[in-house]
Amino acid sequence: MIASERSEPILIQGGMGVAVSGWQLARAVSKRGQLGVVSGTAIDSVLARRLQMGDPSGDLRRALAEFPYQPMADRILARYFVPGGKSAHEPFVATTVLPVCPSQEQVELVVVANFVEVFLAKEGHDGLVGINLLEKIQTPTLASLYGAMLADVDYVLMGAGIPRTIPGILDRFAQGEPANMAIYVDGADANEVHRIHFSPAEFTQGEVPWLKRPKFLAIVASATLASMLAKKADGYVDGFVIEGPSAGGHNAPPRGTAQFNAIGEPIYGDRDVVDLRFFRELGRPFWLAGSYGTPDKLAAALSAGAAGIQVGTAFAYCRESGLDDSLKQRVIELVQRGEARVFTDPVASPTGFPFKVLGLTGSMSEAVALQDRHKVCDLGYLRHAHKMADGSIVWRCPGEPTQAYFQKDGCEADTVGRKCVCNGLMAAIGLAQCRKSGDELPLVTCGNDVNSIAAFLPNEDVTAYSASDVIDHLMSAVQPIAP
Repeated sequence: MIASERSEPILIQGGMGVAVSGWQLARAVSKRGQLGVVSGTAIDSVLARRLQMGDPSGDLRRALAEFPYQPMADRILARYFVPGGKSAHEPFVATTVLPVCPSQEQVELVVVANFVEVFLAKEGHDGLVGINLLEKIQTPTLASLYGAMLADVDYVLMGAGIPRTIPGILDRFAQGEPANMAIYVDGADANEVHRIHFSPAEFTQGEVPWLKRPKFLAIVASATLASMLAKKADGYVDGFVIEGPSAGGHNAPPRGTAQFNAIGEPIYGDRDVVDLRFFRELGRPFWLAGSYGTPDKLAAALSAGAAGIQVGTAFAYCRESGLDDSLKQRVIELVQRGEARVFTDPVASPTGFPFKVLGLTGSMSEAVALQDRHKVCDLGYLRHAHKMADGSIVWRCPGEPTQAYFQKDGCEADTVGRKCVCNGLMAAIGLAQCRKSGDELPLVTCGNDVNSIAAFLPNEDVTAYSASDVIDHLMSAVQPIAP
């Protein structure tokens, strides 16, 4: 057992989207003295849909009442709240990812949604709360950060790209200053820069508060990326989460020439193993992630100089997570039978990053194939900008209807095997869109170590566990130093 006396949290609860890492889970973890993290991915659509479901607990409306600019909260309630909830077969009101030049109404929804999620996670205790965002989803980033900061978020975690400008944006927002961020445009000239912009003064009509600057943790898969961020980021990077290829969700592609195993998964090799000596010499706290959800792995991480570990899969199936309860039950039953299978799909995600997929019947073929699905792209969080030959900018996604993608200069090879991650993840938290072709089916992601969640169940007859059960089990490797 390892003694510990640390200012940083030992456990970081993974920021799993869409809304699997919701405020209930983050608050449960934070109240236990560790870092609870909410996912900011698509949280504007999540808030809108939850309000249309009637907000039966009243938590969302209570948080909206605390938003510092009440006319904005009132407009969102007026547009989306349905007393008693919409009918089961009525589709949700459409929402989509922010465009480059959004309306005030669109920006308000993103800012307010991030505020609500962080506010509820922080309510009733003095623990630490973070928010996780994906660098790949760029247009909502500035508004998301500002909304989280309005709710006094303590940490910002970001991966799935190179978040070089984020620390400086946090600095500027803390001072009430405007910020902008370059967005990637496929096909743009080398010297051509496209930017998104957010001004606190414009958003608040001059009522700009002074805000706390949260710590920034970059999620990385290599010492090379960490070194670049430490040296060249616009602002200070406070620490790193080093995420290995066995972690759930999106993974960094293997380094070097692509190779695949017999069932089509990318093969990771020695070049993908991170040398921790660099991080120890860098002198900034770091956490290890990717199949670290056991007491022994936590002890090993601490012995290697890490501040602790980030754990996602173990928390994804606990009572407090946002995953649909019936899905949790199915997965736990698969684990108890030893039949849970995870497939690292190299093409499922429109981002181009490998993506972990869990087969919900225990069949590896299901994990590979996912589900047959009528293609529709009406959320658009994983769309990216593309410059057409005539100079116009369009937004496209390899997972959208094929003909629409072709009309935007897309090639057929890009569409093979792509899935609608946005709608699939939304369905996994019980907010599936209703369609004439049938309701959206869930897409579940988790780490390779999913079968290890059996350790949190007291016996084979129990099919549920709590966030506290996870913390107690993992922290059994750590002995606090008495004051």
